[in-house]
Amino acid sequence: MAHELEIIPGTEWGFFTLPRPMCIAGPCSAETEEQVMETARGLHAFGIHVYRAGIWKPRTHPGSFEGVGSQGLKWLRRVKEELGMQVCTEVATEKHVLECIKYGVDMIWIGARTSANPFLMQEIADALEGTDIPVLVKNPVNPDLDLWIGALERLNRAGIRKLGVVHRGFSTSAPIPYRNDPGWELAIQLRTRYPKMAFFADPSHMAGDRKYLLELSQRAMDLGMDGLMVESHCCPQEAWSDAKQQLTPNALQLLLESLIIRDNTSENVSYREGIDALRARIDVIDENLLKLLKDRMDVSRAIGHYKKEHNVAVLQTGRWDQLLQDVVARAAQLNISEQAIRSIMNAIHEESVRVQNQMMDL
Repeated sequence: MAHELEIIPGTEWGFFTLPRPMCIAGPCSAETEEQVMETARGLHAFGIHVYRAGIWKPRTHPGSFEGVGSQGLKWLRRVKEELGMQVCTEVATEKHVLECIKYGVDMIWIGARTSANPFLMQEIADALEGTDIPVLVKNPVNPDLDLWIGALERLNRAGIRKLGVVHRGFSTSAPIPYRNDPGWELAIQLRTRYPKMAFFADPSHMAGDRKYLLELSQRAMDLGMDGLMVESHCCPQEAWSDAKQQLTPNALQLLLESLIIRDNTSENVSYREGIDALRARIDVIDENLLKLLKDRMDVSRAIGHYKKEHNVAVLQTGRWDQLLQDVVARAAQLNISEQAIRSIMNAIHEESVRVQNQMMDL
């Protein structure tokens, strides 16, 4: 069971300047001291205060570039000393955490592969206990909200209050233009649950290609996210990892200046009256939806009882597949997305099966 988190908002960490977006930028990987410093100078020149660089890189195949290791932390310390920037890097083990503390890293993030592993998350949480270092947690590789929340809970129980998340999308085999499925709906669920938590989007890993960075960054801002974690390299075409998705500091400046930042709310009287009226309509519709769902579950109980009397199995996959196909087709005519209606109907179906199983057990 998820518990409430004790969180210090990101605006109180002393890292970021307002207005939105708060921005964390730097290369995918620290490659050389010269590359780290040149990129940092380019970002610092237009106001980026938080510098990121990967020191240890979790690669799929051995023999790939797996980061420069602890020597890169010395380069980050130089960035701090010479430019006054806050620095952060990714950790995946207790050793990484201890090395970061030793070299005075200001903030750490936990990657998508690590956040999916409760054993590693607990190891990192234990290593962080008693520290005051801010921690950002990227979403797990697959769209599992409980797994993401569980990672946050482990850190919070270890005393981490400066806690935030980075939404970087989810692995998918579907034919989409991006490297990862944005999966905004899961981010919205987490954002709604923990509205005070610092919430960043990582358009670089979501896109996999710099040509999509602006549209994904704008979407993140439209959804009210606090900031962006963007990969920036002084010479992207020569990057040792993820060259295609990195921007030069100048290009990143142009991207940030191109974003339309919308207010979270408005005190305009006309706006307040209009939005309150629309929300009242939604409240009525939601109440009617609940009544319809209650009626549907009542019918499911009756079906479960009927199946029990006639010794018929609860799950009828052929019937469900045809029903779902029909509903998706009708939803398309009403301009409701297939992804949304499938999620809704699958949730209803799961509850219906649960209710019918209850009847079988009576």
